[in-house]
Amino acid sequence: MKIHIINGPNLNLLGRREPEVYGDVTFENYLIQLQKIFTRHTISYYQNNVEGELINELQGADGKYDVILLNAGGYTHTSVAIADAIAAISTPVIEVHISNIFSREEYRHVSITGRSCAGCITGFGLDSYKTAIVAAEFMTEKK
Repeated sequence: MKIHIINGPNLNLLGRREPEVYGDVTFENYLIQLQKIFTRHTISYYQNNVEGELINELQGADGKYDVILLNAGGYTHTSVAIADAIAAISTPVIEVHISNIFSREEYRHVSITGRSCAGCITGFGLDSYKTAIVAAEFMTEKK
C-alpha cells in the first residue's frame, strides 16, 4: 500500500511544541519508526503551514496513493476549502489527530474536514498515525 501523510500548520514543531500535549519526538524521527514497522508499505510525508499548499498537496496526491493520512492541525476546525478538497478527490483520507480534540478547547470539538474523510483517529499521541495505518489496511482488505 502507498500511504501519504500530510501534516498541517505547526506540526513541523513536534518535539518542542507543547510536549505535554504532543510529546517530545519530532515527526521526522517518528516517520522512521513507522517505516520500520510497516515495511510492506511505502510511506511518504509532506508538511506545510499554508492552507492552499495543503489543498494543492491533496489534489496532487489523488490517485497516486492508496490512502492519505491528514492531520490538518488547526485548519481541521476552520477550513471549508480543505474539506472541499478532500470531498473532490477519490483517494480515501483518514483524519488524524495527536491529541484528543474532544478533551481540548470547545472550538476544537468540531471537525469541518472530518465530514469528508473515510474516518477519524484522535487522541493516541503520535501512535494515532500507526492506528490510522492499521485502519487503512482494514479498509483496503474489505475492497
